[in-house]
Amino acid sequence: MKQRVITAVVALIIFIPIIIAGGIWVDIAAFALGLVALSEILVMRKKLLVSPEAIISGLGILAVIAPGSWWGDLPGHLSPWYIVYLFVLLLLLRTVVSRNRFSFDDAGVITLSMLYVGIGFHFFIAARAISLVALLYALFIVWVTDSGAYMIGRKLGRHKLAPHISPNKTWEGSVGGTAVATILVSVFWYFFPFGHYSLLTMVLLTLIFSIVGQFGDLVESALKRYYGVKDSGRILPGHGGILDRFDSLLLVLPVIHLFGLI
Repeated sequence: MKQRVITAVVALIIFIPIIIAGGIWVDIAAFALGLVALSEILVMRKKLLVSPEAIISGLGILAVIAPGSWWGDLPGHLSPWYIVYLFVLLLLLRTVVSRNRFSFDDAGVITLSMLYVGIGFHFFIAARAISLVALLYALFIVWVTDSGAYMIGRKLGRHKLAPHISPNKTWEGSVGGTAVATILVSVFWYFFPFGHYSLLTMVLLTLIFSIVGQFGDLVESALKRYYGVKDSGRILPGHGGILDRFDSLLLVLPVIHLFGLI
């Protein structure tokens, strides 16, 4: 527990100034976090981090994460997603030249990982570009839901939520975490509003986003269970890897964008 607290404090000391500063600092942070998260999936897949597929997917995820403003000089008939698709084509070509030592399944997993991780961190940048409040809103949803579910689950948890992939999570913790997040984050939005929705609508949306965040956690738990690992990585002592810390946010941010808030 002591190591977990120390890691959290050090991470926040580094992370908070970056998101306050915004701009290129957030871009760099998103690129770095995305690359590390992708590398964690590659390691789980037992792929070398110094390999053609690692290099291709690393460049591909940078293309996914990059803000739209970076692509302003592309010819009019091209979209940023075409650039991303070129990296997918290179992964498919890799299956041929490797004589299937790198398989179509490998290419599929890596492509999905590029989108799963990359789109999440793309909207991390987009949220901060809207305002610091917009990004804090998303972060608070994830943090309060996670903390509330943990504390309420420890006190009142009786019924397992998804024992086949995450045996410690309970329905009581899940419902409690979402309830606490909906109340506290809605109060935060009331004092620091953004977007064009009414308070009642934002309360309902916050409820939805909190539930989505928990699905994000479960998706990553299922991924780890499939590959037989406890944590996605070891970069954060006591917390695991980058995917372990950002799994909920990777789903929450794109859904917030879906509702036109970022």
